[in-house]
Amino acid sequence: MAVQTEGRTSRLGYRAVVPVAVCVVLVTGLVLRLFGASSLATAVWAIGLVVTGLPLLWRTAGQLLRGHFATDVVAMLAVVAAVLLQQHIAGLVIVLMQSGGEALERYAEGRASAAVRALEADAPRIAHVLSGDAAHTNDVEVATIAVGDRLLVRPGEMIPCDAIVESGSSDVDTARITGEPMPVRASAGTRLSSGSLNIDGSLTVRATTIASASQYALIVELVRSAQTSKAPLQRLADRYAIWFTPVTLLVCAIAYALSRDWDRVLAVLVVATPCPLILATPVAIIGGVNRAARQHVIIRNGEALERLAQISVAVFDKTGTLTVGAPEVSQVIATGGVPEREMLRLAAGLEQRSGHLLALSVVRAATAAGLELAHATDVVESAGRGVTGIVDGRRISVGAVGFADGPVEAGDRSAASAHPAAPGLRAHVVIDGRTAGTIEFADQVRAGLPAFFADLKSLGIGRTLLLSGDSVAQTLAIAELVGIADARGELMPSGKVDVVRQLVAEGERVLMVGDGTNDAPALSAAHVGVALAGHGGGITAEAADVVILGDDVTRVAEVIRISRRTLGIARQSIRVGLGLSAVAMIFAAAGIIPPIGGALLQEAIDVAVILNALRTSR
Repeated sequence: MAVQTEGRTSRLGYRAVVPVAVCVVLVTGLVLRLFGASSLATAVWAIGLVVTGLPLLWRTAGQLLRGHFATDVVAMLAVVAAVLLQQHIAGLVIVLMQSGGEALERYAEGRASAAVRALEADAPRIAHVLSGDAAHTNDVEVATIAVGDRLLVRPGEMIPCDAIVESGSSDVDTARITGEPMPVRASAGTRLSSGSLNIDGSLTVRATTIASASQYALIVELVRSAQTSKAPLQRLADRYAIWFTPVTLLVCAIAYALSRDWDRVLAVLVVATPCPLILATPVAIIGGVNRAARQHVIIRNGEALERLAQISVAVFDKTGTLTVGAPEVSQVIATGGVPEREMLRLAAGLEQRSGHLLALSVVRAATAAGLELAHATDVVESAGRGVTGIVDGRRISVGAVGFADGPVEAGDRSAASAHPAAPGLRAHVVIDGRTAGTIEFADQVRAGLPAFFADLKSLGIGRTLLLSGDSVAQTLAIAELVGIADARGELMPSGKVDVVRQLVAEGERVLMVGDGTNDAPALSAAHVGVALAGHGGGITAEAADVVILGDDVTRVAEVIRISRRTLGIARQSIRVGLGLSAVAMIFAAAGIIPPIGGALLQEAIDVAVILNALRTSR
């Protein structure tokens, strides 16, 4: 699963050299002038302008032959004008702005390859293949696993390929694949996907697919294909350059036809220098990106911010995005005569000696309830099943059904059996050999979501969807709670990508918000992918265009506002700048503004454009 990045890296390196070279030329000329070598400084600037400007001219000429008019065309005219007017510093600054912007754009494009590399780096590398007598294992590379091989998966190891459990039992973390925080209890007959993490027990599994065709490899390929298939965005400045470039050429032609004076043509080109196009959008976007950063939101590049302003549909992952993403105690049910608070206190006293995910939830619930926890002794933990010990002189057992079960009083049987079939996760509590009740767990919905979705609607995003790997029933329940009409459950990563691509095919501008590895392909396929990095980020953050540094999904609405305001100010700056340049072009064509005066006037226009664009940071 190697990623071919050498060509991209070399192109990025070449484009990064040009702005560095321009800076060296500018500084060298200034130093020479300070020491009185003005003629030599002028020569350095002139040679530097020709050498660094030639690649721009060559590439732009090729684009013109293909019928592509963009800011590059106007920049080319400005460089030519600077050479003819011997305004070398102005020409070098134009080359610096153009080449520097291109280098940043190429760097942003390289994030796709970085995302795939990060995902591949987390993939399992080694598998333990059991010999025929199952007494010995041979460590082999995952790529050599064949269908039917018997593998040993130790606690803390990742499932190397899609497989079925033959023996052993353990809790398995499938969050990378399904996004669900609840560990799955794996035993004989359980099917497991590659990329799942074995938590606390050894498993013997039989490979059902080779590693390259397993679920984790599929996620890598989905991220790769989604990133490369995303249609490029026509830059805001380019859309204005489509008409500004022909207008500039037309005014130049008219000026020469009426006056036969090349000075007027040069004056027109000087005042038509594309600084409003080159500067307005990046300055505004930098301000918008900085403002978002103050809200703890990282926008990777200007293209992402432009796309964000155009969103029409918002798609959300469920677990970890709209919910907390970790199991919390939802209900304590006492069935054996011991009061609920006392049962929770005793269970938490024992569970504080365990590092299991659910044990930590029990301790948090008891602490939040203001219970004082006792010290547990003689604690024995059975991997994947439960824990027993002595708390306040009473023997306590907390674990899966069947673990240290005690007798149930006749009058309590109905209560004890009322919940076994209910969906969700639960721990059974036994006190002094008798069943005391159950502690149930659920993923909690984040606060403020109904108001957040109402806020999105006020922004014109009337359609929202909820996608999840969880059951359809659980997904629909969360959707109804937060106010989402369209919810779809039991989706694998490829299923989420299919939904996003279908929306794109319908002409929608899709925003996808997620927090897990299983969301990475859909984030890449959407027009804008937003990752919640509160749980560490990882590949999800790498695959996203926007990263929220935390788990507050409601910041999505604020960053959409920032993007729309930023693009509004950028358009305003471009229109005002081009409007002033157009008026100046008319006076220059009439001979009222000479080339030198046009250069000074253009600088004043540039300052006005920059000051207006800087408003995005406030």
